[in-house]
Amino acid sequence: MNDRKPRRRQIGTVTSDAMDKTVAVRVDWLYVVPKYGKRIRRHTTYYAHDEANEAHVGDEVEIVATRPLSRLKRWRVVRVIRTSETAAVQHEAPVDVEADTAEVLAAAAPEPAADAPAPEGAAAEPAPGPDSEADSVSEGDQA
Repeated sequence: MNDRKPRRRQIGTVTSDAMDKTVAVRVDWLYVVPKYGKRIRRHTTYYAHDEANEAHVGDEVEIVATRPLSRLKRWRVVRVIRTSETAAVQHEAPVDVEADTAEVLAAAAPEPAADAPAPEGAAAEPAPGPDSEADSVSEGDQA
C-alpha cells in the first residue's frame, strides 16, 4: 500500500552550477497582499542535487522534494526542461579574447605616412600641462 502523499515539485531556473553535483535553483512565485489584492513577485532559492551535473546556469529544471542530503540540500533535479543558449556557449573551448582583440585593432589601425605634413590648425608642440615648468614652484619660494 502506498499511503504517502505525492512529493512536492517545483520548476525554476538554475542560477549557479559551480558546486559539484549541486545546483542553485531560483523559483519565482507571486504573493498577493490580502488587504489590497496587489500581486508582488517573490522568489526562493533551493539547492538541488544534480547527480550527472547536467544542469547549467540559465537552464529551466524541475526539482522534487527529497530527504535531507546535506545541510542545505532538500531537493533533487528530476529533469532539464529547457536548456539555455548561453549555457552551451559557456561550456565550449575557451577563447583568447586578448589575442583576438589585438589582431582586430592591428588590422583596423591605419599606418601614418612618414612624409605627411601635420593637419592645419594642429599645434607643433603640445600645450603646457600641469607638470610644466611655468606652473611649478621653486624650492626657494616655499615657506
